[in-house]
Amino acid sequence: MDYYFSTKLKNLTFQDAVARTIAALKSEGFGVLTDIDMKSILKDKLDVDFYNYKILGACNPTLAYKALQEEDKIGTMLPCNVILQEKEEGIIEITAVDPAASMQAVTNEKLIFIAQTVGEKLLLVIQKLN
Repeated sequence: MDYYFSTKLKNLTFQDAVARTIAALKSEGFGVLTDIDMKSILKDKLDVDFYNYKILGACNPTLAYKALQEEDKIGTMLPCNVILQEKEEGIIEITAVDPAASMQAVTNEKLIFIAQTVGEKLLLVIQKLN
C-alpha cells in the first residue's frame, strides 16, 4: 500500500504550484497550518543549496475534531503533510500523505472511516491539480 498520493505539474513556477495547491486544499475544506520552506531552512542551518521543497501542514478542522474525539493522541499524526518539490526547473511534484496508510499503526477502529474520508479528500486535491 502506498502511503501517499502524488502528481507532477509542468510549465509553471514553484510559487504558482504552491498557490494552486493551497486553493485545491481549500476547496476540500483544508487550511494550511504550517508552511515549511526546506530550501531556506537547509541554507540557513547547514549552508547547503537544495532544490525548492516545501511542506504544507494541511488540516480539515471538522475531520480533525472528529478524530480527536475518538483518539486523544491522534494529534501526533496531525496535520496532514503535503509536499511540493521541484527537482527540475518547471516540473513540480505534489505529494500528499494517505492518512489511511499511516493510521494502520493506530488500533482504534473508529478512526478508519475518518482517515478514509480525509484520504479521499486529499486524493481529490491531487486530482484537481492535473
